Amino acid sequence: MERPEVPLPQLHAFVVLAEELHFGRAAARLGIAQPPLSQQIRRLEERVGHPLFERGPGRVTLSPAGRALLPAAERALAGLADGLAAARAAGSGRTGRLRIGFAASLALTVLPGLLRDFRQRFPDVRLDIREMTTAPQLDALREKTIDVGLLREPPSGEPELDFRTVLSEPFVAVLPSGHPLAARRSVPLEHLAGEPFVLLPRAVGPRLYDRITGLCETAGFTPRVSQHAVEWQTVCALVETGLGVSVAPASIRRIRLRGVAFRRIDPGTARTGVAVAWRRNDRDPLVGHLLATVGPEPCDPGTSE
Repeated sequence: MERPEVPLPQLHAFVVLAEELHFGRAAARLGIAQPPLSQQIRRLEERVGHPLFERGPGRVTLSPAGRALLPAAERALAGLADGLAAARAAGSGRTGRLRIGFAASLALTVLPGLLRDFRQRFPDVRLDIREMTTAPQLDALREKTIDVGLLREPPSGEPELDFRTVLSEPFVAVLPSGHPLAARRSVPLEHLAGEPFVLLPRAVGPRLYDRITGLCETAGFTPRVSQHAVEWQTVCALVETGLGVSVAPASIRRIRLRGVAFRRIDPGTARTGVAVAWRRNDRDPLVGHLLATVGPEPCDPGTSE
């Protein structure tokens, strides 16, 4: 399809003159003198090959060619105005699509409040939310299939990515409700030595897995992992059946299962971090808006049962 090269000033001058049907008033609206307006109209008529206006003593009317061109000229100018407005909105981060990966357990902590606050500030931004464990999030960030990740225990030495801690929380012991240790308010970690453990596979969250097994090793034992589950809710369900115990971030207590008890670990100094992750030097304003919504300071969900 041929794309006619018509300068926008000519279309604008034509539409204004078609509305005013008076060269003097049209020139005044355009902020130019009458001769330049006449030149713009003449050049457009040369492109069309026909007069666009019929000029008579004291009057100007649209010609048949002018009447045919006017709707298209109005649509072109309106479309350009809409396009410019859309470009400005996208460039300032008020519209567009933001792809967010998140670990499933974060639906119990930072995710709902973060999404609510972001949507209140930027209601016209479309959010594409994808549930992913930590390792796939890191791959997706590198491959540019997500823009931001919310994950546990961010890795170090990632030259392409940046991280900001948004939540710091303690660990808890996850026990069947009938377990003898469930009668206590806190559980010395070494008392779990010899128990079968249910944990996430190391492949889906290597640093979190290493943090948990490292805590056990500091307490004097290597956990005997008898079952793996990809999501914490499944871990808790397997603990409920008596297949083992677990050590998990404290926010997992919000998974309400009647047959599961969550108890503080003694000592309770060890903590796990949740971070927002993004590509270093990403200039997408939507990413900047999300980071501003998250804020710079980590928060603590508390340790009450």
